[in-house]
Amino acid sequence: MTTQNDMFVVATFYHFFDFPDFEEKRLPLLDFLKQRGIKGSILIAHEGINGTVAGRRDAVDSLVEYLTQEIIGSEFEYKESYSEKDPFVRTKVRLKKELISMGRPANPLNPGVHLNSQEWNELLSDPDTILIDSRNSYETHLGKFKNAIVPEIPNFKHLPDFIDTHLIDKKKAKIATYCTGGIRCERLTAWLKDEGFEEVYHLRGGILKYLEEVPAEKSLWEGECYVFDKRVAVGHGLVPTTTASMCNACGHALLPEDRARPSFDEHVTCPYCIDTKPSDKNRLDKHAL
Repeated sequence: MTTQNDMFVVATFYHFFDFPDFEEKRLPLLDFLKQRGIKGSILIAHEGINGTVAGRRDAVDSLVEYLTQEIIGSEFEYKESYSEKDPFVRTKVRLKKELISMGRPANPLNPGVHLNSQEWNELLSDPDTILIDSRNSYETHLGKFKNAIVPEIPNFKHLPDFIDTHLIDKKKAKIATYCTGGIRCERLTAWLKDEGFEEVYHLRGGILKYLEEVPAEKSLWEGECYVFDKRVAVGHGLVPTTTASMCNACGHALLPEDRARPSFDEHVTCPYCIDTKPSDKNRLDKHAL
């Protein structure tokens, strides 16, 4: 029987802070990860750090200590889940201009109101709350919060246009938004405030934290949560699900009914890339937690 001690620890984190020497920190951080067998992807920029990695218990613990002392300079929040197999193939540390870009300027250090899981459920019980899913369509395909507006956008940069078109007259309404781990909402809610939206809220720690804390019988989540690794999706308790898979051609998340459609061909195409030229496949944004 597999126990947590035998499994890989998957750590997901982001932290916005002033990081002027981020370029100099890239190679030391990459070496640290490789020396301890930690795989996954970390993005660093002048505004902070964002990553999802996996390794053995002692390796991940040492990484958290290293980030706290050598990179961030303070404690930071991170989320853990488990995988029987290593969910990543390689180790990457990438330099970025922004940790997450939405194509509009916004200071993520001035976001909307963070809500914990209980507060989130209370807010969603208010029928006047407008709930927006800020994720991309290949993620929302697997699940969402009850009554959420799903923009069906190909990537995060399209979300401001959707809001300009559909919600521009809702600036006095209660606006709530969520994403996988929380980072997109930091920038989105800051932008919404800049645009004059008066009541803006988002789910602290994202869907992952919610599924970790809220039991299924009290949950407002419907379906599965797409994750950016080989597990494809997790459910309540952050347990990997068994129904979702990923298209080997384009990376889109698939449900059993998608695989049953005539346009699905293992390793070749799926219903979501059947009309896509080969050079445009495998271009999903894998770093927008």
